[in-house]
Amino acid sequence: MKKLLMAAVAIGAAVPAAAQTVAVTNARLVIGDGSAPVEGGTVVVRDGRVVAAGAGVAVPAGVPVVDAGGRWVTPGLFAGFSRVGIVEVDGVNETDDSAAGNSPFNAALDMSHAVNPKTSAITLNRAEGITRAVVAPEARGSIFAGQGAIIDLGADMDAVSKPRAFQFMVYGEEGGRRAGGSRPAAMAMLKNILFDVRDYARAPARFADRGKDALLTRADAQALVPVVTGQVPLLVHVERASDILVVLDLKREVPALKLVLVGANEGWTVARQIAAAKVPVLASALSDLPASFEQLAATQSNIGRMQAAGVTVGIGMINDDEARQARLIKQYAGNLVALTKIPGASGLEWGQAFAAISSKPAEAMGMGGEFGSLRPGRRGDVVVWDGDPLEIGTAAVRVFIDGVEQPIETRQDQLRKRYFDPKEGALPKAYQR
Repeated sequence: MKKLLMAAVAIGAAVPAAAQTVAVTNARLVIGDGSAPVEGGTVVVRDGRVVAAGAGVAVPAGVPVVDAGGRWVTPGLFAGFSRVGIVEVDGVNETDDSAAGNSPFNAALDMSHAVNPKTSAITLNRAEGITRAVVAPEARGSIFAGQGAIIDLGADMDAVSKPRAFQFMVYGEEGGRRAGGSRPAAMAMLKNILFDVRDYARAPARFADRGKDALLTRADAQALVPVVTGQVPLLVHVERASDILVVLDLKREVPALKLVLVGANEGWTVARQIAAAKVPVLASALSDLPASFEQLAATQSNIGRMQAAGVTVGIGMINDDEARQARLIKQYAGNLVALTKIPGASGLEWGQAFAAISSKPAEAMGMGGEFGSLRPGRRGDVVVWDGDPLEIGTAAVRVFIDGVEQPIETRQDQLRKRYFDPKEGALPKAYQR
C-alpha cells in the first residue's frame, strides 16, 4: 500500500492526509490514448484507480480536489525500457546489479531483487513525471539476460509493481558476442535452450542440471517456461532489419511466444512484416546516424514510419544512459512532434507522441489495462505540469502515483538550497543537514 495521499485545494497548498482518492479539476487534460487534450477536464481517482476522466466529469461529494488552474494534466509517464533502480554508479561494481557476468545463472536472474527505491535516479525521474518503468537486466554470460520488472517510482520501499514481468534477451551483434562470435551461434544457442526448456517442462524431475558447464541450469529452465508458454513477454534487443525478420520467424517454431522488439533502429524497413506479426516495438527515438553496422538505416523517422504501417510503438531507451536518464523520453517524444514539420520526415502528432511515452509502452508489455492512460480502471498515476509536457522547459509541479501525492524535490534541489547562500554557519555547509 502506498502512503496516504496529501491532497490540496490549489497548486502548492497541502491539506491533511486522506485516502488514496483525489480529483484534479480545471485541467487541460490528456488521456494518454492518442487523443487530443481536453479543455476544462477533470480526472477522478478513487482508492488508487481512475474512475472517470474527461470534460463534464462530476466530482463526487467528499473527494479532495486539486484545482489545476488550467495547467496540463496527464497520466504519469511510462518508461518503456530502462535500468532505473538497479544501477547507481556505472564505475562502481557494488552499485551495479544490472548484470552478472561470473554467475552460472542467466535467464533465472530476477531484477526485482535488485531494485533500490532509494537510488537517486528514482527521485530524479519521478520529479520529471515518470511514474512507472520497465526495468531490464543486461546480458553478460548468455543471450538471455534475465527477468525484468515493472516498477513504480514512488517515495516508499514498495517499488515493484510486477516482478518477473518479462524475459530479456539479445540478438544481432551483441547476441553473437554472447553466444560465441556470430549470429548463427546465437540462433543455435537459442534453439538449443528452447529445446531444453521444452524437455524441462515435460519432466522437471528428470532434467539434468550440469551447473556452470551447461547452457541451461535448472533455475534458468524454470524461468523460461513462462516464456515458451506465452505467459510472459520475451523482449529481444535487435536492430538490423534482417535480424528482425529472423526473430519474427521464431513465432513459427514457438507460436505461443509473445515477442516485443527493443531498439529496432532499422524497423521501418520491415515495418509491414512487424505489423503482420502483431509484434510491438519499444524503439529508440533519437537514432539518426549509423552507430554500428547493424544500424546503417537508422533515421529519426523510424517510429513514425512504423506506426504508419500499423505497428504498436512505444519509446524505450537502450544503450542511452537508461539507468539515470529515463526522463529524456519527454524530449524524444517532443522531437517526434517536431519531425512532422520537416518535409520528407515522418513524425507523430502530439497525441500520438504522448501515447508513445504513456499508453503504448504499457500496451507493448501487455499491461495497457493497468498503466499508461487515464481511462477508467487504470492506476491513478497523474501528473500536473506547468506547461506542455513535450516542451523541453516544462516541469512537473504535482505527481501522483496510485492516487498518492509524491515528493518531487531532488538532491540537486537540496544542494542548491544549501549552497545558495555562500556564508558559512557554525559548521561548514557540507556538515549541515
